[in-house]
Amino acid sequence: MTAARVTHGDGAPAAARHTVAVLVRDGVLPMELGLVHQLLGAARAASGDLLYDVRTCAPRPGRIRTDADFPIYAEHGLDTVAAADTVIVPASHESDEGLEPGGLDRELASALAVRAGRRVASICTGSFVLAAAGLLDGRRATTHWMSADRFARTFPEVTVDADVLYVDEGEVLTSAGEAAGIDLCLHLIRTDHGAAVAADVARRTVVPPHRDGGQAQYIQRPVPEPSLTSTGAARTWALTRLAEPLTLAHLAAVESMSVRTFSRRFREETGLTPMQWLTQRRVDRARELLESTDHTVDRIATEAGFGTGASLRQHFALGLGVSPGAYRATFRGVRV
Repeated sequence: MTAARVTHGDGAPAAARHTVAVLVRDGVLPMELGLVHQLLGAARAASGDLLYDVRTCAPRPGRIRTDADFPIYAEHGLDTVAAADTVIVPASHESDEGLEPGGLDRELASALAVRAGRRVASICTGSFVLAAAGLLDGRRATTHWMSADRFARTFPEVTVDADVLYVDEGEVLTSAGEAAGIDLCLHLIRTDHGAAVAADVARRTVVPPHRDGGQAQYIQRPVPEPSLTSTGAARTWALTRLAEPLTLAHLAAVESMSVRTFSRRFREETGLTPMQWLTQRRVDRARELLESTDHTVDRIATEAGFGTGASLRQHFALGLGVSPGAYRATFRGVRV
């Protein structure tokens, strides 16, 4: 993707950065606008240089109402949206669910158009904007679970998956409710610059470094009842022992629970089974090692807990769609 040349506040030329246009409309949710700036704005190269140039845009520059008791000011217009490498559309509950196929302003729809080397994404009901522009026809997409039925009825050409945090269709991405926007932004950073940069941003902002897009967005009991014991200690324990052959019985024993009780409570708290969660953490560890070391695939497989290079390759193919060698080549220019 191309990146616009920008200038630091002191007038000194900055390195070319990937430009991100955040398209806001009256009724925008401030949290969704803020999280894009907070996360993408915190992404830095090893040299310390910023990796993204994030700009707030509106169909008409100027004062924009929010769904809170304060407005914002958008300096940039649709020309910036049209030129950006990535466009992100946060929700506006004021207008989103009233949109229909083909019902988007022609100038706005043109600015959102997908082209080679460019991607467009939405947070929460911002997906209605993408769908109204025709960008989701024939694609799989998600939105906030409370709006999923309306979305499916309004846009029958879109395959709606209300049970995930985000959907990556390559040049078009959609995410669920507000907090899922965090997962989407970290996914974008991870895709562009690797797991290490995304993990650094997550540490800076004190959020989980990776929740898989396929994780459930809505859990009937997302927070355990006070009388229930959390499974957090088992997760912490497992993260320091990923190289070991951990079993469900091992994890349950840390919490002094039966396997059945532990499995049920683990899923209530994370939306995943213990083994699904463990596999994801091992893939994360393998990604970090591929980016930061020259270890062989077999050694990385051992240190990440996959045992063999063949097992690691299989999990990478299933989870990421690439081989460990291709992943390393993408982020380090070295093939193994």
